[in-house]
Amino acid sequence: MAERTSRGGRRTGWRAWSRRLVRGIAIAGLLLAALPIVLVPLYAVVPPPASTLEVWQRLNGVPIKKRWVPLDDIAPVLVHSVIMSEDGQFCAHRGVDWKAVREVLDRGDTRGASTIPMQTVKNLFLWSSRSYVRKGLEVPLAYWADLVWSKRRMIEIYLNIVEWGPGVFGAEAAAQHWFGVPAARLSRRQAALMAAALPNPIARNPAKPGRTTTYLAGIIERRARQAGAYVTCLE
Repeated sequence: MAERTSRGGRRTGWRAWSRRLVRGIAIAGLLLAALPIVLVPLYAVVPPPASTLEVWQRLNGVPIKKRWVPLDDIAPVLVHSVIMSEDGQFCAHRGVDWKAVREVLDRGDTRGASTIPMQTVKNLFLWSSRSYVRKGLEVPLAYWADLVWSKRRMIEIYLNIVEWGPGVFGAEAAAQHWFGVPAARLSRRQAALMAAALPNPIARNPAKPGRTTTYLAGIIERRARQAGAYVTCLE
């Protein structure tokens, strides 16, 4: 009888411990999910300290090159090149370009249609590997960031945290690393080459571009020359 009571007590204790564990995990998950909601308004006035990718690379011992600069210290040709390359409707949408999403789905593609707001919140708060879960989180976070930040602040944050090579983060560090000039002094061609490297910054070298990067840079350079109506939200 005493043995059965002891076993019953152990089972009751295990169930209580399990419930506390599940409750703790749920609370931690909710707090983690709420963190971006709190940080987005904060980042409207202070520079984000690091992206999740940068943190991961630091933890793995990768040397990091990075220097935050205000948008006014980044050459407009780079701003225009990146927008025309990565998100031509940047000034028109409110975080997600659903027309581009539908076009991608109609083509049966598995990638594409990620706007600059979606890429920014992914870089700041999420992980780099592709999954439907990550995409599902990107959409509401992109809407939230686009609601809280001005378009100028959005592109300023994006250009300062995006990866532009192994351990190279942000336009200033990238301009110095690849071309030996500050981001404010990039030429039109250099800006186009940097924009062309963004989709695959590890494999593409803006300073020694291959055939694909050179071809894409030519297209981007022509588009950037005609960017006027597409970048009015930055004025």
